[in-house]
Amino acid sequence: MTSRRRSSYSLKQPGQRKVPISRDPLHIQVANRLRDMIVHGDLKPGERVPFAQLAEELGVSLTPLREAFKVLAEDGLVEQTPNRGVRVLPYTAAEATALFEVIAELESLAAKLAAVRMSDDDLANLEALHEQMRGEYESRSKDPYFDINSRIHRMIVGLSGNDVLISTHTKLMVRANRGRYIAIVNEDRWSQAMGEHEAVMDAFRRRDSEAARSIWWTHLAHSGEAVSAVLEQYNAGELNDALQPAAD
Repeated sequence: MTSRRRSSYSLKQPGQRKVPISRDPLHIQVANRLRDMIVHGDLKPGERVPFAQLAEELGVSLTPLREAFKVLAEDGLVEQTPNRGVRVLPYTAAEATALFEVIAELESLAAKLAAVRMSDDDLANLEALHEQMRGEYESRSKDPYFDINSRIHRMIVGLSGNDVLISTHTKLMVRANRGRYIAIVNEDRWSQAMGEHEAVMDAFRRRDSEAARSIWWTHLAHSGEAVSAVLEQYNAGELNDALQPAAD
């Protein structure tokens, strides 16, 4: 490297999201950090990974970094080529459409089940997260909004009480989370999504399982449409900043 300028890969960026201490093996911790970087656009589709620089910035040796990228390759997020390094795989509109078709069915079923299975305490916890997310939306803080939004989606799935649904959803979201972040690039879609969250909370308060299912299916279908539209523009070179990290 000829320049000592701080790169976008540093773990010590001002204002970065705080991450709880993990007891996972080091390569899993590194994989989780890299996955987050891919989701937020710090590692962009098609980009070759600067291995030595990234290892230095993350404060790890090359061995756990290589092991971490093996995990991401199994996730379908990167491609490892002998003698050519690691490349972040492109995320296509067709892939997003296929993923969100399935996720809409899974999460809408989860919402239907959660509406009648969650306890009053569960609902109160969901309400608290919803209020936090609304605050981030009103201040237009995309990264905190996305993080809380993701927690809400995972919580609704968890409150379904269906282990098969939960495990299937977890596997799919490894790939689909890239798209959920992209979906809030569009201000109109962001506003629409917030309204859909308000509507599903109302359904949960009324314990209306069918309304919750219908609202949440529509929400995920809209997200899939928004992601596909942005990806089509980006991959055609018409929206070059769509996958860039959001401003703090």
